[in-house]
Amino acid sequence: MSLSGFRATTGRVQLFNLSPAVNSLHKQKRVGRGNGSGRGGTSGRGDKGQNARSGNGKPKAGFEGGQSPLWKKIPKRGFFNPAGKTWAPVNLDRIQAWIDEGRLEPSTPEKPITARELLLSGCVHQVHDGVKILGNGSQFLKSPIHINASRASQSAIRAIEKLGGSVICNYYNPLALRDCVKGRTDRLQAAPTHRRDILWYTNWHNRGYLSPTAVKNMPVVDERLKTLSEQFRKYKTEGFAKAK
Repeated sequence: MSLSGFRATTGRVQLFNLSPAVNSLHKQKRVGRGNGSGRGGTSGRGDKGQNARSGNGKPKAGFEGGQSPLWKKIPKRGFFNPAGKTWAPVNLDRIQAWIDEGRLEPSTPEKPITARELLLSGCVHQVHDGVKILGNGSQFLKSPIHINASRASQSAIRAIEKLGGSVICNYYNPLALRDCVKGRTDRLQAAPTHRRDILWYTNWHNRGYLSPTAVKNMPVVDERLKTLSEQFRKYKTEGFAKAK
């Protein structure tokens, strides 16, 4: 047999001669599988006591041996509003900086900037319950922008419309906001149900998308929004009328 093609591999690291270090691997010891296994009976935990119990013998955080814990002795403070909203704020100067850097594409009334574009570009890091446009840095805004958000301050609305842009505030429940961020358009967007939301999004002063002026200025007429706008206008005059 010819050995001309044979190469010695002694002393060289090859795939076939790799092995773990001595005593670095140990076979797992199963517990509670009979006395013959060496860890049967009480599974190495001894008889009774705190450390013999399930959960590795460690109580929950804040447990003080059975006495009244400190966090129960301190009175509650503050107020939590279950109907409160947490908005993701974004200023106009930040939007202009993103446009200058090419991180936000030019917007049109047919294709406005939404929470999806702001999140994907890194202009906001979380959307929370929606995006709110603030007017800080309005002196740096140079480009006319068309944007759809959940809320917008009056200073931001004036600065954007002064340059020929537009602002529309849309109502998003958690599912609709997730669909907006994910880019899904196969589901109908939920309409507002609470009175405060209906009053907000049917008011053109807030640039609500259900106000008659907003529906009239839509580039593409949405019959569903048109119907909702008419229904909510009746509710405002009839259903929300104060009892005499």
